[in-house]
Amino acid sequence: MKRSIAALSIFLIFTLPGVSRGASGKEGKSFIWKVRSATGTAYLLGSVHLMKKSIYPLNREIENAFRMSDVLVVEANIENISLAEAGEIAEKSLYPPGDSLRDHLSDKTYDMVKGEAARMGLPVEILDTQRPWFLAMTFTSFEMMRSGFGPRYGIDRHFLSEAKGRKKIVELESLDYQVNLLSHLSESEQKLLLMYTLKDLRRLGAETDKMLHAWKTGDGEEMASLLSEDTGKDKKLSSFYEDLLYGRNRNMAAKIERFLRTGKTWFVVVGAGHLVGKKGIVEILKEKGYRVKQL
Repeated sequence: MKRSIAALSIFLIFTLPGVSRGASGKEGKSFIWKVRSATGTAYLLGSVHLMKKSIYPLNREIENAFRMSDVLVVEANIENISLAEAGEIAEKSLYPPGDSLRDHLSDKTYDMVKGEAARMGLPVEILDTQRPWFLAMTFTSFEMMRSGFGPRYGIDRHFLSEAKGRKKIVELESLDYQVNLLSHLSESEQKLLLMYTLKDLRRLGAETDKMLHAWKTGDGEEMASLLSEDTGKDKKLSSFYEDLLYGRNRNMAAKIERFLRTGKTWFVVVGAGHLVGKKGIVEILKEKGYRVKQL
């Protein structure tokens, strides 16, 4: 189940297309922004749910910001999932007995699935139980892991471990909320999502090191460029992008605004793709008049 959770998270961060350029970084910067109001402070750190061991220890600016914060905020607390919640996720991501992926895809698409499964060494019999949206997550996760990324080194997991027993932990969303966003896609949208994933998998593997460099140098513009995909031009997925990226950005920014009214210091860890771009959280808060500075 942990691997499945990581698959969902890494997709939400790295494969959501349509991210515009906006927030940018310079050499020597980190992928973290400090937001201040008259009544509070929030540090916004771009998260990567699958990461490489080589990035640790993290930049001193990031660790210092965490130490100075009163509360850790994450999209979803992936370290606190009950068996009941795991069962609900499985129900929404897998076909019931008697049904299978093969029954829902064209021969051409199913052949592509089998080809990628063989390349990654994954048994097609297991993948055949997964709904298209979840299979897209699985393929993306495994491709990232083939490039040396792993869930145990995820940025959010690192700070969840550091905060345990020391700081209050708050969720911006929840894993159930994120799963519902994808599981409620229509079957045609799920198939389209799977097709784009299959199309770009091998390119994703080749670009992971570029993506890591963008994160390490705080280059939001480069990160936005790497995350953008041709699928953003497909009108069939316009509502998909609105719900899974832009709408969530606005909702997260509104919650961060409420944090800034409490007099506390908040350390907010969200997917890197949510911070960058003209419709990203950083730009939303700037437009609302908050003092925002990249560290």
